[in-house]
Amino acid sequence: MTFRRGARLDPGQVRDARGQSGGGGLGIPGGFSFPGGGRSSGGGIGTPAGGGIAGVLVIVVVIALYFFLSSGSNSNGGIQNGPLSTALASCQTGADANNREDCRIVGYVNSVQAYWTTELPKLGTQYTDAQTTLFTDQYQTGCGAATTNTGPFYCPADKNVYLDLSFFNVIDTELGGTSAPLAQAYVIAHEYGHHVQDLEGTLARAQDGDTGPTSNSVRTELQADCYAGVWAAHAVDTGYIEPLGQSDINDALTEAKAVGDDWIQQHTGGGVNPDGWTHGSSEQRVNWFSTGYRGGDPADCDTFSTNNL
Repeated sequence: MTFRRGARLDPGQVRDARGQSGGGGLGIPGGFSFPGGGRSSGGGIGTPAGGGIAGVLVIVVVIALYFFLSSGSNSNGGIQNGPLSTALASCQTGADANNREDCRIVGYVNSVQAYWTTELPKLGTQYTDAQTTLFTDQYQTGCGAATTNTGPFYCPADKNVYLDLSFFNVIDTELGGTSAPLAQAYVIAHEYGHHVQDLEGTLARAQDGDTGPTSNSVRTELQADCYAGVWAAHAVDTGYIEPLGQSDINDALTEAKAVGDDWIQQHTGGGVNPDGWTHGSSEQRVNWFSTGYRGGDPADCDTFSTNNL
């Protein structure tokens, strides 16, 4: 996957907080501790970055925390932690996105939001932008302190997507994923799928804290995967992306497989326990991304009404 060299990027949609740190523990009532010593927040696709394979179980329980976060409790409005880097200011064109990973993130965010800005009003909901914040180590968010053990997530309290870029290395080296461009774009598009759900009012369905292959938590995540596939089907139309090839799609599917609950459970050595699933199996995640990509229609992503997940 490559960007159109002359495409104009808007770096203002991404906040660069790398190198900034601060804040205490995650502000969730009661708190949750996870293997590897990390804490998690938000509704993310990700696994701990830098926490080692023992920490990847965080993905299995991340989505249940929406019960606390979507109400906005403990929100601090996405407090910044000192002066922010201006490194992203030089991300101006698609050529920059082809040459630098952080500029690629800007391009992904621009493309995904361009699609939903046009598409969501057709479905009866106005789209409002959500900012992505890049950070390292730890950063204070509207959902508490994000850490490298959190993985990418969307915080409904401050309408931000949070990402430590080292996440991609962990997925690549620990779980057999890939850092290929469309694999990274899938992660971003998935998190913005949660933002779309937030705007639609469907994100709250994950608040029941239920788990398992057909739980609302899994249905929420699979719909976000499907929305990511829908964006991929229209990525070229946004004006940022060159036509995708099958190898690009395969990269996204590899990433979806690597963040399946069963795949992660297998790699932690504890055996597969479907009752604990919150994001869906590798097969489910691959299938729903593929559903979105094949049809290119958000209407195909109603994971809440189907019995066939």
